[in-house]
Amino acid sequence: MYFLQDYILFRPVTLKKEQKYHFPQKHKEVNIPVNEKSNLNIVQFLSDDSIAKGVILYFHGNRKNISWYAKYAPQFTHHGFEVWMIDYPGFGKSTGKFSEQILYDWAGYMYKFAQTKFSSDSIIIYGKSMGTGIAAHLASVQPCKKLLLETPYYDYPSVLRQYLPIYPIEWMIHYKMPTYRYITNVNASITIFHGTDDNVIRYGNAERLKQFLKPGDEFVTIKNGRHNDLFSFKQTVEKLDSLLKN
Repeated sequence: MYFLQDYILFRPVTLKKEQKYHFPQKHKEVNIPVNEKSNLNIVQFLSDDSIAKGVILYFHGNRKNISWYAKYAPQFTHHGFEVWMIDYPGFGKSTGKFSEQILYDWAGYMYKFAQTKFSSDSIIIYGKSMGTGIAAHLASVQPCKKLLLETPYYDYPSVLRQYLPIYPIEWMIHYKMPTYRYITNVNASITIFHGTDDNVIRYGNAERLKQFLKPGDEFVTIKNGRHNDLFSFKQTVEKLDSLLKN
């Protein structure tokens, strides 16, 4: 577990830099050279409106790459938002060393890039699964309009502990991603979506975050919802629609 944890925890799919994306949505690809060995790849899905009213900075889960998560972009673009998705080092066309701190640093680079076009009160930070810890960290250090978390976790060790209860996970794992700690420092409104039948990040794990929410924040329980099907529920779609209309 200690020596193979990166392989166990993360399942990226790499792409050649010359490969073209063929998404049905209007989009632009941006590459930011972080250093000689690191390239940050971003896909910007454009708003259905001629002038975007804001941007969603979308941090995806621990599998595959942007190609897998692009299907969620229309949930936001039809409300007039652009959606910018980042691939982490080793995912898709992004290259470089992978670590928890680098994930936070790269999120910061994307935020600063977004600021060249949008004001902070037009930036919504969105995290899905693994990306929720990254999103929560970013929202704790940068101003934004909202923080939206889909299937979040209390922290990374607590997720692994449900599978390996007899092992000293806190000592073994390099990745902490303490979402619970970060959300206490978020000034923007927070909305959490989690399904009761999630077998990847269990509902009880995410439910521990409730105690750290401030007045006005929301924890939306999707009955029978699993880890990757929340958008098939009317409750999720209607709640997101109401959040993006404001």
